[in-house]
Amino acid sequence: MRIGIAADHGGFAMKERLTAALREEGHEVRDFGAFALDPADDYPDFVIPLARDVASGAVERGIALCSSGVGASIAANKISGVRAALIHDIYSAHQGVEDDDMNIICLGSLVVGYAEARELVVAFLKARFSGAERHRRRIAKVVALERQ
Repeated sequence: MRIGIAADHGGFAMKERLTAALREEGHEVRDFGAFALDPADDYPDFVIPLARDVASGAVERGIALCSSGVGASIAANKISGVRAALIHDIYSAHQGVEDDDMNIICLGSLVVGYAEARELVVAFLKARFSGAERHRRRIAKVVALERQ
């Protein structure tokens, strides 16, 4: 799978570990930065380019990290076509894809440890959108709102 990943200083260490693990599993991973630990960097500088590539289809799914995951989620959802969510549990990691066609998972490196983050990412990547009519109908309403 073509995966994009982005993090500011708050998620930098976790991004590096997740990137290595995903590549070892054979995923094609595009790293949107940060490329060095810089306490003065800003999450939108990395998350917005990731979100744009997810929305355009250049990457199939995205992973966005910051200290809490909140800022990354807010920034990603400003891009039309992105359905990003802050995830802390396995159920939401797969259900968000299955029902809501979530295409970016947002994680807080100070909220979940690496092992849990890894499990959340695996659940997110394995999940597939169900395509059920009720879910397509709900997503269509969100898409219509984006076009206003």
